Amino acid sequence: MATGWAGDGAVQDQIDATIKDGIERVRNQLPKGASLKRCEECDAKIPEGRRKALPGVRLCVACQQVHDAEAGVAGGYNRRGSKDSQLR
Repeated sequence: MATGWAGDGAVQDQIDATIKDGIERVRNQLPKGASLKRCEECDAKIPEGRRKALPGVRLCVACQQVHDAEAGVAGGYNRRGSKDSQLR
């Protein structure tokens, strides 16, 4: 594939850098510090497994789902990353 002046592997390097930046951005948004034992919204107990999996967690699963929905956090299938969506 002709890429003009780009060197061999430059496109893949750009893809890798984009993914690395995205992962770093998401990791920086994760809560840090000690996890709460009780949800700061509804005072429900936060299971130990959740506290271990997500250090710094402050909400129970139910409240986190509401928070994510209000914040517009998307779940499910990523169409922008789909090869099919790039072919159309």
